[in-house]
Amino acid sequence: MTDTTPPQTGAEATAQANQPHPWAELGPEQFHLLRLAPLATDRYTGMRPLRFVELGRMERHSPMQSLLRLSIHLPGQRLRREQNVLEVWADHRSKEVRFGADSGLHLEPLNRGLGRFLLAQGIAWAKQRWAHYRVEGGALGIKDALSDDARARRDHFLRTQGFEVGYQDALQLKAQYSADRVNALHSDWHKDKVQIVGLLDAAAMLEQADHNLQEQETKIRKLEERITVFKREDGTLRFTITCLVAFAVFQAGLLIWIATR
Repeated sequence: MTDTTPPQTGAEATAQANQPHPWAELGPEQFHLLRLAPLATDRYTGMRPLRFVELGRMERHSPMQSLLRLSIHLPGQRLRREQNVLEVWADHRSKEVRFGADSGLHLEPLNRGLGRFLLAQGIAWAKQRWAHYRVEGGALGIKDALSDDARARRDHFLRTQGFEVGYQDALQLKAQYSADRVNALHSDWHKDKVQIVGLLDAAAMLEQADHNLQEQETKIRKLEERITVFKREDGTLRFTITCLVAFAVFQAGLLIWIATR
C-alpha cells in the first residue's frame, strides 16, 4: 500500500497562504545601545536632544528564505507594532532581496538619522552574503510625502543609499523605488548622528557621568557652605546694625531731652 498525499483544495491553499509566517512572531535576540547625537532644533520635528535607544536584531535562515529584522526600542515609550522595524527578506529561489514592508518604514523619533542607519545595516547584511541578488522594488506610500520637503527628504534618503526613485504622474504622488543588484547599494550612514555604543564604551560613559556628578555634588556642597557662612555673617551684621540704630535713637532722644531741659 502506497502513501499518497491528497491534493490541496482551493480553500486549503488560501488558508495556508493566510497563515502568518513562522518567523513573524520572533523577537530580537541581540541588543545594542545606540547614541543619537544632539542636533539643532528642526522646524518640523522640534528639539533634538541627546538620546540613547536600543537596537534589537534577529536573523533566520532556511534553504528557501533568509530574514533580518531590526527594531528600535525607546525607553519608557510604547510604539505600534509596525513602527521602528525594518525587515530584509532574501528569497533564494528567485535570488531577490526585499527591503522593508509595503507599508513603508515608520520611525520615531523622526529626523535623527535612524532610517538611514537601519537601511545601511540591512544593506550591509545582504551584501555580505548575496551581493549578486536582484533587488525587489516597490511603491512608495503617499503618506510619506505629504509635503514637498518631506518628499525631498525621502527621495534623498533613498538615493543616497543607492536606490532609484521614479514618479508615474505629473503631481509626483505615485512613486516607486528600485535598484539593479544588491552590490549597487551603499551601506554607509551618518556616523556623527547615530553611533553604536559598545559595552566598554557604555561603561566608560557611566563612569565619566558618575565622576562628573560627584564633582558637581562637591561644588554644590562648597557653595552651600559659603552660602551658610554668608547667611551667618549677614545675621551678625543685621544684629549689629539694629544695635547701632537703637543706640543712635537713644542718643538722639537723650540729646533732645538735655536740650529741652
